[in-house]
Amino acid sequence: MAPCASLLLPVFVILATLPIIQSVPTFFPRPSYDQSLAKQPKASKPKIPYKTHYFPQVLDHFTFQPKSSKVFYQKYLVNSHYWHRGAPIFVYTGNEGDIEWFAANTGFLLDIAPKFRALLVFIEHRFYGESMPFGNKSYKSAETLGYLNSQQALADFALLIRSLKHNLSSEASPVVVFGGSYGGSRLKIPSQLLMLNGFDSLFLVFNEKVSLLSLSVLAAWFRLKYPHIAIGALASSAPILQFDDITPWSSFYDAVSQDFKEASLNCYEVIKGSWAELEALSAQKEGLAELSRTFRACQDLHSLDSVWEWLWSAFVYTAMVNYPTDANFLMPLPAYPVQAMCKIIDGFPSGASKITRVFAAASLYYNYSRAEKCFKLEHEPDAHGLHGWNWQACTEMVMPMTCSEDSMFPTSSFSYKEFAEDCMRTFGVQPRPHWITTEFGGKRIELVLKRSGGNIIFSNGMQDPWSRGGVLKNISSSIIALVTEKGAHHVDFRSATKDDPEWLKELRRQEVEIIQGWIDQYYPDLKRTNKE
Repeated sequence: MAPCASLLLPVFVILATLPIIQSVPTFFPRPSYDQSLAKQPKASKPKIPYKTHYFPQVLDHFTFQPKSSKVFYQKYLVNSHYWHRGAPIFVYTGNEGDIEWFAANTGFLLDIAPKFRALLVFIEHRFYGESMPFGNKSYKSAETLGYLNSQQALADFALLIRSLKHNLSSEASPVVVFGGSYGGSRLKIPSQLLMLNGFDSLFLVFNEKVSLLSLSVLAAWFRLKYPHIAIGALASSAPILQFDDITPWSSFYDAVSQDFKEASLNCYEVIKGSWAELEALSAQKEGLAELSRTFRACQDLHSLDSVWEWLWSAFVYTAMVNYPTDANFLMPLPAYPVQAMCKIIDGFPSGASKITRVFAAASLYYNYSRAEKCFKLEHEPDAHGLHGWNWQACTEMVMPMTCSEDSMFPTSSFSYKEFAEDCMRTFGVQPRPHWITTEFGGKRIELVLKRSGGNIIFSNGMQDPWSRGGVLKNISSSIIALVTEKGAHHVDFRSATKDDPEWLKELRRQEVEIIQGWIDQYYPDLKRTNKE
């Protein structure tokens, strides 16, 4: 049976002094950010009320080597409709993808801009979208990719914000940073090990992410690293504790499974039993041909791997975006799509195969509009420019993930040794599994941040699998955890609609109230300082 997958950062953090865990290789789903349907139109630019700008950014903020002063142009978006000089500046710390995509799906900032008269700024993360330091050669090798890491990205944000305030003659404007997932923290879909169908070789499959995988992590980290630049941070769905051994490694997939189990126990059991049924069918002589027909593949399938990843991604991402209203973040989906999937599975007669049921459920994710006649299960394009995450997952963004007996996915453990070997073969680098907790902390966070941090909101919805690696309890009077039982992946950042449930309205109301409190404290402090 195929192994379980890691969806964010697929790294097993094992201390060097401990024995390597021997296990079935972990399976990681392919990114579902891309359209997996046959007719793949070129991704259209979303219509967003922002002006595009480019900032001459320094390649390396931390050394003075000859290449350090090389300049590349970092993309950022600005909306100044409600702003006046001296008013707040709200900055979205870019995720691992095109910045327009995240701006189009972060309507919360547009909703609250009039109240605060805020300038809105969305900064693209280096090595994503158009912000390529080496143009189309940016992913060429470790020599160029070596400049892609969270510390350089945070320094980019800091330098750009300082320059923007100076150019606007608004040095006194308070800055609040916002981020979701990796932008919040931000974590994303990781590289992964895959071994199916009895093959002896291991394949390193890199998946570009959710972070969406929520960069809320970056917002929190920015507040910690640059408190003199940002007076506060809202980190939504930030798995800031998903690193090292802070959070149980099986927590992410246990949470996905719990979402489906709560929707329907039968649904959970059908999905859990489908993997063995799939593997048994693929082992038959005409098994792959039958799977090609069952899954309406546009081209004949070459292995079970693509089916496995296609299903796996559909279930995982649907759990992440189990929003209470219709949405079109990763894919067009109805309200509470997990429940909708389970309704499909439960609606089949008792004699239907598990394979048929899970295909029908996954089709909700990939083809809710029912416009497509076949599915492209293999070689999906990267519609949102997420490829740089491959490198980040193989270097610093190491998040160990496994599947437990309670998971609806096949059980697995994790071998850091094998993962590190594959990263070395792919990029010529060794992962640093303990670097994030060394650089930004995380262990005993309630003790550390209580004395050294402030003005951070960690918001999490418990239906979001990433919430298990988030901050779920208040750390101090100014480091607040806002937790909702039914919330999904940074649901609070979505535009408000007339159909939003009361709990979501209340969550946003609390966030606005806290941010208002930060700003209300800032201006009197500024006035007193100017008098001294």
